[in-house]
Amino acid sequence: MCLAVPARITALLPDAMARVDLGGVGKTISVALVDDLSVGDYVILHVGYALARLDPAEAQATLALMGATTATTATTATDGEGGAS
Repeated sequence: MCLAVPARITALLPDAMARVDLGGVGKTISVALVDDLSVGDYVILHVGYALARLDPAEAQATLALMGATTATTATTATDGEGGAS
């Protein structure tokens, strides 16, 4: 299964690289596949590569949904109903 997640650019670096924020975690990624990015832009991130620019409202909605899913999963797991079998 592949997963691509929204990430906000916090700094543009040399050699088509950027620093992004992933829910409070910083990561250096390649932005070679996306043109004309600016600090504050959101991108879809997959295995260390920005694949496309993402509309900020869409990024926020996706992040909120992912956060709600994570919170629900964590609650279920602590109630003894979740987890691996």
